[in-house]
Amino acid sequence: MAGNDYGDASITIREVDEAFRRNPSLFFGVGRDDPKAATAVLRGVLGHGLHPATAVAPTHTPQVDARVRGDLTFDVTDDQSDAVDERGALHLGFYGALLGPNRWAAAAAAALSTRTEVEVWRDGRGFRQVLAGLRPTGEPEPFDPPPGTGTRMAFDLDRDHFAVGITTELGSLDLHGPDCRPDPAALGLVVLRDLRRDRDHDPDSDHDTGSDQDPDSGQEPDSHRCREHRFR
Repeated sequence: MAGNDYGDASITIREVDEAFRRNPSLFFGVGRDDPKAATAVLRGVLGHGLHPATAVAPTHTPQVDARVRGDLTFDVTDDQSDAVDERGALHLGFYGALLGPNRWAAAAAAALSTRTEVEVWRDGRGFRQVLAGLRPTGEPEPFDPPPGTGTRMAFDLDRDHFAVGITTELGSLDLHGPDCRPDPAALGLVVLRDLRRDRDHDPDSDHDTGSDQDPDSGQEPDSHRCREHRFR
């Protein structure tokens, strides 16, 4: 068509991790300069944990446990293990990572992180891998896993991408999309704990209890209280 310059020369093909970094609004609903960006990444990973890909689990069924360890650091553990099948075989995703399209939100969060540690396990067989961005720093390595089945992901968000940390007002997070109707009777549950020190108590918190351990030292703290929120 005359005057239409659209064609192969105008198409730019990007690597998937570059697409995640350049256009976080496509995946998390906010741009990288938005002060709510870090919170949106946390919300996106938790929301996808509760509403996983159909190949992972039915929606509203996974059990998800998450901890905010710092303004730009958090970890998420669920009871699904799509990267290891029933035979113990690995199914690697982007760039040979333990995160693939079935966990696109976690993969996007990893692309926006300086370091991500991923652990997957099933029936006594576990694998651990460290990512720099979304690129593995090495092959998955065996480790002695906890019982059952699960995936754990620990993210250190890139400070060059996020000027403002994760909010302390976590009780108001909406983990459901506009077309999703939360089911109070559903088995799925997200438990989110804020382990950051010296913060005012969030009045929307469901619980205010002593934390299990100091997020920095791994030892029982003397005076550290965490805020816990539950979402279905």
